[in-house]
Order: sequence, then C-alpha cells, then structure tokens
Amino acid sequence: MGLWYVNADTLAASRFVLSPLAEVFASLKLLHTGAASHPGERAWLDAHLPGHRRRLAADPVAALLVRSGLGRDWIADFLTPTPRDGESFEEGVERVRAVCPDEARAHLTVSLRGPLPAPLDRDDLPARAADLLTHVWTEAVAPYWDRRRRVLEADVVARTAQLGRGGWAAALDTLRPGRTRWLGGNRLQVNLHEYPPREISGAELLFVPVTPQTGWVSWEEPDRYAVVYPCAGALAHGPGAVVPTSLGALLGPARARVLVLLDSPMSTSHLVAVTGQGLGSVGRHLRVLLDARLVERRRTGRSVLYSRTAAGEVLVTAQRS
Repeated sequence: MGLWYVNADTLAASRFVLSPLAEVFASLKLLHTGAASHPGERAWLDAHLPGHRRRLAADPVAALLVRSGLGRDWIADFLTPTPRDGESFEEGVERVRAVCPDEARAHLTVSLRGPLPAPLDRDDLPARAADLLTHVWTEAVAPYWDRRRRVLEADVVARTAQLGRGGWAAALDTLRPGRTRWLGGNRLQVNLHEYPPREISGAELLFVPVTPQTGWVSWEEPDRYAVVYPCAGALAHGPGAVVPTSLGALLGPARARVLVLLDSPMSTSHLVAVTGQGLGSVGRHLRVLLDARLVERRRTGRSVLYSRTAAGEVLVTAQRS
C-alpha cells in the first residue's frame, strides 16, 4: 500500500484547498472512462463526451497521450501538478505547459510501465496536454464552475464538521473509503499501490476535493503533498442512496430522497446534481422540509447549506430500522 509518514504538526497544519485545475483533470478522467456515478454526471457526459471524442479523433497524438498518461496504476506526474491555494486554472495549466519535455516522456514511461510509443517521442507533449486541459476547462467545466465551487465548498464544510466530531482519523478514513485511511503510528495510507513509503513530516499537506468520483495523490518533493479526493456524502454514494419504502410513502419518493441524502450538509446545487431533479423541484422539497422542521439551513461563505435536524434524523433512522 502507499504510505505517507505524517507527524502531528504536519497534520495539524494541513488544510483543504479548492483547485480548478484538479477539477479539470478529474473531469478529463471522467470523460476518459465515460462511466457516470450519478444522474448529474450522466447528463454532463451526454452533453460533453461527443465533443471530447471528436477533439481526440482530430488529434491522435493527444488521444494517445491521454491513454498513456492515465495508466491503470499510475498517472503521469506532469499531468497533475500539486494544487496551490488560490491558483486560477490559467495559472495552474501554465505549470503543465512549462514541464520539460524529457520529464514528460519519463513520467509517461512510468504510467505505461514500459517503453514510450514512437508517436509520443516528441517535445510538444506538455503543450498538447495543456491545450487539451484548456479545451476541457473551456467547454466542459468553466460553464459549471460557479455551481461546482459551491458543491466543493459544501464538501469542505461537511469534512470540517466531521473532523470536529470524530478527529482526523475519522475524517481521513472517509476521504476515499478503502483507499485512504489513518493507520496510526504517524502512518497515512493514501492508496493501495505497493510503492515505497514517503516521509512527509514538515511538508505542506493539502486535501483537495473534486466533484467527479475519482482521486489521486501528487507532490512537489520535498515541500508540498496533496491528496485529491471525491466529494463526500451523496456524491460518494451516487444514485444508490436507499430511500425506505415507508418514508417514500409518507413524504413522497422525491422529497424523501432529499431528506435521506442530507446525511452531511449540502447546497441546493449539490442536491440538484445528485438527484437529477430540477432546481425548482429541489427548492420546493426543501421548503416543505424546512417548514416541517426536518431540515435546517445556514450560510457558509457563498453557500447556503442544508442538513437534517434532530427530528429529521429520528424520522430517517426510524424508517430504516
């Protein structure tokens, strides 16, 4: 398994960071697999996958670069520079463009676990990667970025609340269940790959949420390390969140699903993305649940977050019993 050794001071100083570039790379991975995990992703793929495939068909080198860089066990490092706090997409993608060609080719041989294909033995790989990421940003992420940012902000609020309730061990164990977990003894498991452990005590440690259900790790040795993880709560569970039949009969299936999904605080935009319901429908369900005092809301930064009240928790728990 992949292990990072993290002392208490490094963990205490770690923080959550939002990264447009990480969101774009996660979206590129989603376009590469074409597999949606909830209705919002399905609708997004339906809208943007055809154009992405046309873009790659017109640029076979870029298509091969994507297939080679997104290895089964390893991502070519130059495609995922470690996020920086407050960095715009344009600033981040320029770091991809500035990578040394020899370094890009070396990273690809690692992700391929073998020799570099002849069409990729060229010096413009960083520029092609940056151009492709810019295309994904312009066409498929930037139009949704304000909404996605609110979803990411809501995730950070939920994680911070979880940290307050259960400490770092509980918060880390739920970043990427089954992959990321706190093992004790200063050991943080970051993935399931058998690679040499890294001592990162004293470095800057970042946790970076993305809305597509994927994740990875990145670093700028020896100073900065990041764990990129998929959004929490409903997005992590996809469309399979179980609504008890009796609760659906009581509240109506759509409204009951909204209540069930509020295991952790979420914004209206978050709920729209997960449920596939329209903004007006979600808003009406939330108003009814607020009037019934089954949910509550609070403003955090630019977001208004909804969560179950104690009464809502009792109702959901009782129906699950």
